[in-house]
Amino acid sequence: MTSTTTPDLRARLAECDAFAARWRPRFPILAKTTYLVTHSLGAMPLAAREKLLAYTEQWATRGVRSWGEGWWDAPVSVGNTLGRILNAEPDSVAMHTNVSLIEGIVASALDFSGPRNKVVYTDQNFPTNMYAWEGWKRYGARIEMVPSDPGGVVPTERLLAAIDERTAIVPISHVLFRTSRVQDAKAVCAKARSVGALVLLDTYQSLGTLPVDVRELGVDMVTGGSVKWLCGGPGACYLYVRPELQDKLEPLITGWAGHAAPFAFELGAQRYAKGIRRFLNGSPAVPSLLQASAGYEIVLEVGVDAIRRHSVTLTETLRLALADKGFESGSPVDPAQRGGSLTVRLRADEHGPSYVAALEQRGILVDHRPEAGLRVSPHFYTTWSELDAFVAALVELRESGKWKQATAAKGY
Repeated sequence: MTSTTTPDLRARLAECDAFAARWRPRFPILAKTTYLVTHSLGAMPLAAREKLLAYTEQWATRGVRSWGEGWWDAPVSVGNTLGRILNAEPDSVAMHTNVSLIEGIVASALDFSGPRNKVVYTDQNFPTNMYAWEGWKRYGARIEMVPSDPGGVVPTERLLAAIDERTAIVPISHVLFRTSRVQDAKAVCAKARSVGALVLLDTYQSLGTLPVDVRELGVDMVTGGSVKWLCGGPGACYLYVRPELQDKLEPLITGWAGHAAPFAFELGAQRYAKGIRRFLNGSPAVPSLLQASAGYEIVLEVGVDAIRRHSVTLTETLRLALADKGFESGSPVDPAQRGGSLTVRLRADEHGPSYVAALEQRGILVDHRPEAGLRVSPHFYTTWSELDAFVAALVELRESGKWKQATAAKGY
């Protein structure tokens, strides 16, 4: 707690603890672990186990009939559940296994042979998104990577200035993974639309902790995954495509699930399905999609607006508490510009992975990233009491130097 904690703040933190207490029994790991690493892997809801057990029971008892009893349609039916979190139109979300594949699918639907061949993103994009687009240089894509200022800040004006009539697409992150800074996606969408460019918004680090409304943003496409704030586990990523745009794109990365009549087994060139199904390719990863829906359902039950209020109270109080103890954060000071995570900078002579290991020995899970520091992510199941204990542990590790013991134990 900070040295200037007020009765009003104490009351709000008590409300946060009561709010989190409603949801905590649904997440087994919370019984014995202070789980502050949702930005990397969300805690597993009990319902995910139930979904997977139902899947194995269906496979065991229904066999091949399962394809016609939900499996084949899972990429769109699960996408519709996810789409409710995005306020997306029905049948506008298709599920895939990872964002790298989705970025490739989108890129393969574009023509880079003409003057509109520029791809604009920033140096704060998650690296896999850069790798996916760099490969399209051989087909004529021209990459313009907008540089950030020290501290990982990309001025919105600099990003907007790079988007012009030669731009084909702007694949950017909504929340930056190193700093938890929120980019002005609405301004980017407006500028891109004014010059005829598309926007592919990566909401991997935002959806589930930050409200995202695709209709209000006017965004063309959205991608992301279920691993983090959606508590859906690996292997279930989403692609939203604005309905008016869907039938204008023909991805070259395709397959029989994207065919207009997949079970006709036609020979020759692809004959694309109408709508969002044209962005499918091979057979779906059914268990991953079903388990992910458990996370979506609880996020919808809790409500993203409520999650956001809880998150802002916790992260802002945490930021002030850390500052009171001499720890700086690399995340934005303004909560409106910050996602669900908070980064904690360490001193030059301190070793981040050793702090992570020492905290793990104390039952507290966080992680560390170069140029970012420790990353801490309270979610709707996190109490202030846990964060208060985290602050106390950091102080104790710094003052005692015990993080160095973890260095030796891990062989760093």
